[in-house]
Amino acid sequence: MTNYDKKEVIAKRVAKELKDGDLINLGIGLPTMVVNYIDKDLDIIFQSENGIIGIKSLEEGEAEDKCIVNAGGQPVSVEAGGAFIDSEMSFSIIRGGHIDATVLGALQVDEEGSIANWLVPGKIAPGMGGAMDLIMGAKRVIVAMEHTLKGTAKILKKCTLPLTAYKQVDLIVTEMAVIQVTEKGLMLREINSRYTIDDVINNTEASLIIPEKVGSFE
Repeated sequence: MTNYDKKEVIAKRVAKELKDGDLINLGIGLPTMVVNYIDKDLDIIFQSENGIIGIKSLEEGEAEDKCIVNAGGQPVSVEAGGAFIDSEMSFSIIRGGHIDATVLGALQVDEEGSIANWLVPGKIAPGMGGAMDLIMGAKRVIVAMEHTLKGTAKILKKCTLPLTAYKQVDLIVTEMAVIQVTEKGLMLREINSRYTIDDVINNTEASLIIPEKVGSFE
């Protein structure tokens, strides 16, 4: 699969985790694609940490407004009834525990559900953004990322990069697998039908709990 195909597969699978009535925050990059795969019958509200409630993708042919962008600076639109709020209100919603789930990318996730997603030592970083607030404030934390980086595992026994949060991830979705973080470790919940369980194990440094029945997705 090309990088775009992988991202599309991940975003499509993450969309199935979101429920009717949810207030969801999508991180920058791959997570912003999730909005494109939401079931039209579901009433899901997307919040952008830069101050928009009711964010949506631009419709085909819809003109861009440079003043309306998501947290990653991409042009977006707003649902009817949506709202623009200031940073104080936005982070009050996040820190107050009102976000049902946040979907974030990651550089590394480990067996305990710790996540590193903001800094690569030696490289310039603009800062951690709202990631720490979102991970600690959201009721559920879903990591959406490619399974490896140029063949190197990103799901590790222990994160080696500076942590964003300790033991806060609930679910990991990659192009290869859906992995649940449990008290006993990482449980393989589903695999992409293009891969095998051995493929997932061989590309994961962390130990995986393999249940008797593993689901599949495409």
